[in-house]
Amino acid sequence: MKSILNSLFLSSLLLFSGNSYSQEKNIGYYIQHAPFKMPDVVVPEFADKKFSISDYGAANDGKTLCTQAFAKAIDACTNAGGGSVIVPAGIWLTGPIELKSNVDLHLEHGAFIQFTKDHTQYPIIKAGSKSNAFTPASPIYGYDLVNIAITGDGIIDGAGDSWRPVKKEKTNAGQWSDITKTGVISKDGKVWWPSFEAMNGEEYLKRVKEKSTKPAAEDYLPARDYLRPYMLYLVNCSNVLIESVTLRNSPKFVFYPNRCTNLTMNRVSVYNDWWAQNGDGIDISACKNVVVYKCNVNAGDDGICMKSSGLKDVSNPVLENIIIAGCTVFRAHGGFVVGSNTDGGMENIYVSDCNFIGTDIGIRIKSNAGRGGLVKNIYVDNIMMKNIVHEAISFNTYYEDVPAGKDVKDVKTTVADKVPEFTEFHISNIRCDGAKQAISIVGLPQQPVHHIYFENIQIKANKGFDCTEASDIDLKKVTIISSQPIYNTNGCKNINVHD
Repeated sequence: MKSILNSLFLSSLLLFSGNSYSQEKNIGYYIQHAPFKMPDVVVPEFADKKFSISDYGAANDGKTLCTQAFAKAIDACTNAGGGSVIVPAGIWLTGPIELKSNVDLHLEHGAFIQFTKDHTQYPIIKAGSKSNAFTPASPIYGYDLVNIAITGDGIIDGAGDSWRPVKKEKTNAGQWSDITKTGVISKDGKVWWPSFEAMNGEEYLKRVKEKSTKPAAEDYLPARDYLRPYMLYLVNCSNVLIESVTLRNSPKFVFYPNRCTNLTMNRVSVYNDWWAQNGDGIDISACKNVVVYKCNVNAGDDGICMKSSGLKDVSNPVLENIIIAGCTVFRAHGGFVVGSNTDGGMENIYVSDCNFIGTDIGIRIKSNAGRGGLVKNIYVDNIMMKNIVHEAISFNTYYEDVPAGKDVKDVKTTVADKVPEFTEFHISNIRCDGAKQAISIVGLPQQPVHHIYFENIQIKANKGFDCTEASDIDLKKVTIISSQPIYNTNGCKNINVHD
């Protein structure tokens, strides 16, 4: 009987795959067919002017530091009213690149931007024009810009392996031996740090804040290695295009747009080693009108993740109108992820025609009391998963965020404000061939997960459906192939299983 069920499962998997991709669906298709009113996403346009970094003193030998050449070419471009800054074929070693309005940073075929491992080249700057926080300058960054792009089929390497700590448990003996030839190891022998300053940065910052309520940029310099910048960091920018390039080896998150509007990410490859600490692939934070289309992601943390940083008065969601379509996520903590920061609110997210292969969790919805908010109107449709390490689908309001070198702490569950509320999720046409567990839902007693709709789901897993503190969960045409009892519930009501 089991072999018959497996054959039926695989047959439906192939049929599902063929139907989903029988025709090319472009960005316009997904905007038109979104289950909510999705605004047209404005794509930047640029003047037909070209500024090659070679004309401003850059050398493609991989040895000459080209930071000033990039800055001069970008300044010349934006001062001329905009255009394209051309990065020709070759290896271009550089420090941080600050983008400017009306500039397309275009990498020609064979172009490789290599960011330097010399951390003294990354000055301590504000984390945004209106921010009081300080951070090392990101390899590529821009604040308060309009009409910007990074395009072409070149490669950008963020030198992240010179910044990130590495947990011993994530490496084999050979890898650990190679990594530990430099840097320092924690007293317990569990974590490698690239420098003494990185390992002790957290304690140093505590002392700085005890001495001054308004530390200056220079006060943060001894903690630069610990702070670690995002690789591509855009704050409060509008009309943004990231297209065709490869982004790899980031110090922390690879791509982190914050409070951006009209963002298109088209056919981009994102790569971090799976052991990359905090090495998220794509983290969309507090943005509006976003399309992520046909991107491939391999990450050390979450693959494609939605975040919303809270404000003192949140009357409307700070993250809304998001489409993620035709993407593939390989190794990552989650394929499509919400949270854990949801306190700014989220709504109107459409995920369609994506593949999650070998991720820890397929669809991962996470938060906890103290950092949560209202997340609603989320639509996930036509998803193919294979070899999922843990849950194919997970809702978790007890998320534990454990930094490198820290022990697991109990998540707060009694906080009265910023309590996560997950509701109005529509999850349909899902196929998963192999997972530890099919579906797990864990809500809070004071705020159950509620009104979640599953339809046309087929999952082959070791365990079935577990649900704690949830209500109004609807399962229609849900097939779970498992050797263990399928449904387990605790503190739940109105769980409807039919067809």
